[in-house]
Amino acid sequence: MAPPALPAPVLGGANNKPPGRRLVAAHRLPLRATPDPDSPFGFDFSLDPDALALQLSRGLPAAVTFVGTLPASAASAVVPSDELDAYLMEKFSCLPLHYLFPGGGGSGDVVRFDAAAYKSFVSANGCFAERVMELLSPDDGDLVIIHDYHLWLLPTFLRRSCPRAGVGFFLHSPFPSADVFRGIPVREDLLRALLNADLLGFHTFDYAGHFLASCSRVLGVSGGRGGGGGHVGVDYHGRTVQVKVLPGLDMGRLRGAMGPPRGRGPRPGRS
Repeated sequence: MAPPALPAPVLGGANNKPPGRRLVAAHRLPLRATPDPDSPFGFDFSLDPDALALQLSRGLPAAVTFVGTLPASAASAVVPSDELDAYLMEKFSCLPLHYLFPGGGGSGDVVRFDAAAYKSFVSANGCFAERVMELLSPDDGDLVIIHDYHLWLLPTFLRRSCPRAGVGFFLHSPFPSADVFRGIPVREDLLRALLNADLLGFHTFDYAGHFLASCSRVLGVSGGRGGGGGHVGVDYHGRTVQVKVLPGLDMGRLRGAMGPPRGRGPRPGRS
């Protein structure tokens, strides 16, 4: 059974207008859900201050809207409704996707390719794309930030549907070596999906190097040194995709934990 085809890549670059609305697409919404029989939805929702997507969005200069699934405790129990969607959007700027929730946790052979599972993976990313597109404006230069491998294929869907939107993708897990990646049957689709973003972020130089080597060996696409900041630009269908190493820290939280700065005193052994 052949793996399903992704939408064809769109040639040309994104609009150079300043980005408008900021959207963060992640597997989970930055919410907590506590069972509450008095709530019309069956759960009391609140922001989760420890959620990674929420922490990483604090540095953005504009308000952020999140798109993702509900917490696992509520995802399989809550009844989807327009009222719930409106409530979560108004109170938390969160637009839920109700089609995905854990349905069993079998641990199969991680190196065995399952064409049916990949087809479901493509469909899940398509569902996310449809939900994100509800919020995007085709002319405002909106910015979508995508987190981690769950939404690996989302840049392809967004590039095809809204080519003017800016798309960033950050991989929170290791990128395999080129030798390992070349053994994946859908390796070309996976690489092209990431290259449909405008900015790619990796934790370490090794992971970024593995990605660039895979692009070179699988697609024949090479990257050269870009501008300042240590990033590398990859030319792909008339666009330059920026690849950066971004070991991010929540500086506001770090400063709060450190407390107020202290004056320097004499070093031990010196007067």
